[in-house]
This record gives sequence, C-alpha cells and structure tokens, in this order.
Amino acid sequence: MIQTQDQGKIFPKILANPNHEPISICVSLAQQKAFLYVGNELGIKSPIFSGKRPGWTPVGSFAILAKEPKHASTIYGNFVDSSGRIVREGICSRTDSAPSGTHYEGAPMAHFMPINNKVGFHAGYLPGYPASHGCIRMPASMAQLFYENTPLKTPVVITPRKTSVKVIIS
Repeated sequence: MIQTQDQGKIFPKILANPNHEPISICVSLAQQKAFLYVGNELGIKSPIFSGKRPGWTPVGSFAILAKEPKHASTIYGNFVDSSGRIVREGICSRTDSAPSGTHYEGAPMAHFMPINNKVGFHAGYLPGYPASHGCIRMPASMAQLFYENTPLKTPVVITPRKTSVKVIIS
C-alpha cells in the first residue's frame, strides 16, 4: 500500500480571526508538524521537515524576523550555464567549485520567514523524513498560508517533543 503524505489541516473559521487574536507558531520536531494558533485555537496544522541531523534545527523560543516571498538560498543550489541550464545540482556554494562557464543559482525558498540568521520557514521538498540543513520546510500551499497569516515578530516555539496542545508562548 502506498502511503500519501499528510497535507495538513486548515481551520478557516479560526483562521479568519474576527477578534484579531494574536498569532503564534509551535513546531514539534518529534512529530514533524507546525501549528499556527490564533489566540489559543489551532488555525493550521502542517507537516514539516526539519534538519536532517539533531541540532540543525534549533529548539527554543524565537520570532519571525522578516518575510521574503521569493527568497533564494545563499548556500545551497545549482551551478547553471549562461542559458540557465543546470550543469551541477545540489551543490554547496561554500565547498563546491563552479565548473567553467557556470554560475551559482540559489535554491528557491518561497515564502521565507527567518527565525534567526540561518534558519527559517519556507516552501520546499518534503521527502518523508528530516532532510533540511536546518530550515523548516513545508508544502507550498501551507507555507503560503503560514506566510499570509503570520505578522512580523510572531512568537515561535520549536520543541523536540510531541505536542497536542499549544505550548505556552510568553
């Protein structure tokens, strides 16, 4: 039997936020899920994929520092030729050398919302296991919803544990 990937859950009536409740985000690394809360009620539950090694996705309390709709990685991407054709993919700009006649093109990270100077939320490939270099990857549709409903300075808690209720954000 082929298992389909969890696409998450949206609660439109809560997400409408008619009372202008504060927004907060909780990420459970154990569950590989992100939860967007409107006040104390769950507005969105999304699958995520975090850092492939323990510690690559930081745990603790953070805030959304910026919002970039069309961010590109400054470290991971491809070497492309002058016509835009990929010559070498999946490279690290810090360690890999560009083949002659190519230039670096950063991996797209749509709906990027950084929580520190290295890690943030963004749309990306979800292979079924933690596989990022630390960022919190989400399905494109969920990344867009989180992006649209999250103001700057929104509190974010990342926990290594499973969670079934909102982690208190102070």
